[in-house]
Amino acid sequence: MRALTESLWPMDTSRPVLDTTVGELLQQAATEVPDKLALVSVAPQRDARAWTYAEFRDDAERAAAWLLDRFRPGEHIAVWAPNVPEWLVLQYGAALAGLVLVTINPALREQELEYTLDRSHAVGVFFVDSFRGTDMAALARAVLPAVPTVREATAFDGWLDEVRCTGKRTELPVVDPWSATQIQFTSGTTGSAKPAVLTHRAMVTNAAFVRDRCDASPGATFATALPLFHTAGCGLAVMGSIHHRGTVVVAEIFDPSTMLQALQDYRAEVFGGVPAMLAALLAHPGLAGFDLGALRVVMSGGDAVPPVLVEGWAKVCGATASAVYGQTESSPIICQTRPSDSREDNMFTAGQPLPQVEVSVVDPGTGVVQPVGVEGEICARGYQLMSGYLDMPAETAQTIDADGRLHTGDLGTMDARGYVRVTGRLKDMIIRGGENIYPREIEEILAAHPAVTDAIVLGLPDPEWGESVAAVVRPVPAQPAPTAEELHHYLRERLAPHKTPKSWYIAESLPVTALGKLQKFRLRDQITSGELRPL
Repeated sequence: MRALTESLWPMDTSRPVLDTTVGELLQQAATEVPDKLALVSVAPQRDARAWTYAEFRDDAERAAAWLLDRFRPGEHIAVWAPNVPEWLVLQYGAALAGLVLVTINPALREQELEYTLDRSHAVGVFFVDSFRGTDMAALARAVLPAVPTVREATAFDGWLDEVRCTGKRTELPVVDPWSATQIQFTSGTTGSAKPAVLTHRAMVTNAAFVRDRCDASPGATFATALPLFHTAGCGLAVMGSIHHRGTVVVAEIFDPSTMLQALQDYRAEVFGGVPAMLAALLAHPGLAGFDLGALRVVMSGGDAVPPVLVEGWAKVCGATASAVYGQTESSPIICQTRPSDSREDNMFTAGQPLPQVEVSVVDPGTGVVQPVGVEGEICARGYQLMSGYLDMPAETAQTIDADGRLHTGDLGTMDARGYVRVTGRLKDMIIRGGENIYPREIEEILAAHPAVTDAIVLGLPDPEWGESVAAVVRPVPAQPAPTAEELHHYLRERLAPHKTPKSWYIAESLPVTALGKLQKFRLRDQITSGELRPL
């Protein structure tokens, strides 16, 4: 391909979109490799639970029959649980039954659960009895009277035994690949979660393309602790493995010892996790005692992958990185690096766009495509875009324009090769006295300070300048924290004066979503409430 002169990557149509449903994906794999190990569920202090493809299909088809005794095709049912294997049996059973699965973060509490069930029009909800010390069953009982549309509430404990006693149906509903398979709520990095409607063909195809770009061997094992309630877990990890007739090892919760043991025992070739997980595994005191010789690729997203992690995994076991970039509204991945890309590209870019997606970087004000290397808003157009936000036409129109372009809200650049670099969030841009200030530039310099682990830069209201620059710093553990004067001097040597933070705060931890995406709005709340102390 010729070098680009403008930031527009044309759609590569050499690979077809897969007009396949989620349920058909499993049925086809079980027909081809019935005795192949499909799914392994691991958790601390319990034996692994495993399914062959034939066993997985059998459970899913019986679950479909069980569901159809209670729900009608097209209805919405919710799952509010951690990464238990019943979650996946329900997912594929619902897909075969023509039901739409509403995925809910198990960390949500009463008010949030009520909102999610109500907004998604759920008529059923599935949950575990307890999770991380929380009585989930009691929470569900407290919420259900406020959501009268929910007519069935089912605990997963004992559910699979009941399913296995259910006879299969001779015929299941015909499901359209273009129809909805899931409703996933956006992660809430800006404070409001919206229900994105995702189709079968979008999720199946995206998972296949991502797994292809990982360049894993056919039938390889993919290990992950990514949450199933997000497309990265139930889509990329699980659907991607099924598409490649591989084995997926899913951790019920992320525990570094359990994860390392699984990587060793199942000879995992690919590990998928957010940067915090990659860092925790590298920091495990017993890391050297595990045989990770089979691990070839560490795939990560949710936030920028720090160079130290890319280099760390290469040093530990020779694994190369594959960075993914996207969002729930794009089912979810738009761009991805290849393991064969240079280390610099894997450390500092999100890679090239996947097949069947057009990606552009546009002027946020005019929508005009930017020249190569000029920062703008990242936009995407293709098969994988959501159908829309459920019952939110105005919000949908704000996100997907009349030309069918998804406006990601992310700032970035594209080089002449089509490699995309994410530089920040459009809404995070600080306007101080008419000057545009991009937090990512300041954050990267602060993070390079030897006494700083993480640094977050954000704008605060200022009566004189409109906004002033503030920084929240997480110091290196077990070391003296840097002073505000020290960091101020450090930045003034490297940046223009107007980019230097006016106020400094210290934090032991930063608020993030389950996928590791920072929630800056919560940091603003913590500053306003006085929860964060000045540095």
